[in-house]
Amino acid sequence: MSAFIPQSADDMALRLALLAGALMLDWLFGEPDILWRRVPHPVVLFGRAINFATKIGNRRKGTTGRQRRIRGIIAIGALVGKAGAIGYFLSFGGGLVELLVLAIMLAGRSLDEHIRDVATSLSTGIADARHALSMIVGRDTSILAEDDIARAAIETGAENLSDGVIAPAFWFLILGLPGLLIYKMVNTADSMIGYKNARFLAFGWGAAKLDDILNYVPARISGLLICLAAMPVGGQIARAFSVMRADAGSHQSPNAGWPEAAMAGALNIWLAGPRIYGNRIRDAARMNAPGDIADRDTVLTSLKVLAIAQILFALAALLVALMIAPDALI
Repeated sequence: MSAFIPQSADDMALRLALLAGALMLDWLFGEPDILWRRVPHPVVLFGRAINFATKIGNRRKGTTGRQRRIRGIIAIGALVGKAGAIGYFLSFGGGLVELLVLAIMLAGRSLDEHIRDVATSLSTGIADARHALSMIVGRDTSILAEDDIARAAIETGAENLSDGVIAPAFWFLILGLPGLLIYKMVNTADSMIGYKNARFLAFGWGAAKLDDILNYVPARISGLLICLAAMPVGGQIARAFSVMRADAGSHQSPNAGWPEAAMAGALNIWLAGPRIYGNRIRDAARMNAPGDIADRDTVLTSLKVLAIAQILFALAALLVALMIAPDALI
């Protein structure tokens, strides 16, 4: 198999089959503590590389914003090159290595576990719920009410279906392990330095813009999958699709609004609205404004939607593989 773009229908069929297998492995094993307590997760190593680049390039004293922006672009370029090179050499390990690396880089089960922790904590006390939510969001959770916590958990789950599952899978299909690792490096960089604050606005600009580009198609695929997953949980596909089309553009992010608006329509709840980041209140329009108020049960239902969406994604991968090259899978 080519390390980058598939050269034949057989190559793509094998890549699709590996993806379906990796999705299954991720849900079976997740991120076992017994392993990652002993060795650092690859994303942790990416984080260390990003921190190192930040210490070197984001020195604000005596530099202009333009200089820091250029340094940030150079830094993300170097990080992308490193990730791509690692993926290229790992590709020579064959299908088993590709399967294992992809399974490690997918975050379907860990996403479910983190969101489920928030849902569980909502039944034990508001303080527990605020703490559980603070583990997965960047906003201030100390004053959030139960419905605020439920909405934040659902929004995080929808957005991370794209960031943690669909986008890495998409770039693996397009560019193999180099594409997968490049995406994870950029997405990790965006989560660390892609903030619009005084410290990172200039230096993190390149990482944030590249992350927007890489997530453009996966975010919309994620929204569509959430729409299709609405019916098995009692929702309406048409309503989910309508809300997604109408409200996705109201989100500050060019991508996150698609899966979040789709989830709002799928569950018939309202999402988004104003929220607090640090000392700032960020005003945002409600998605599916006429919808119901989110609660613990809605969080649990959203997890079913996310699971069904991933099952649909895996089945679609297998179906396409069988259609384009059935002999390659025998």
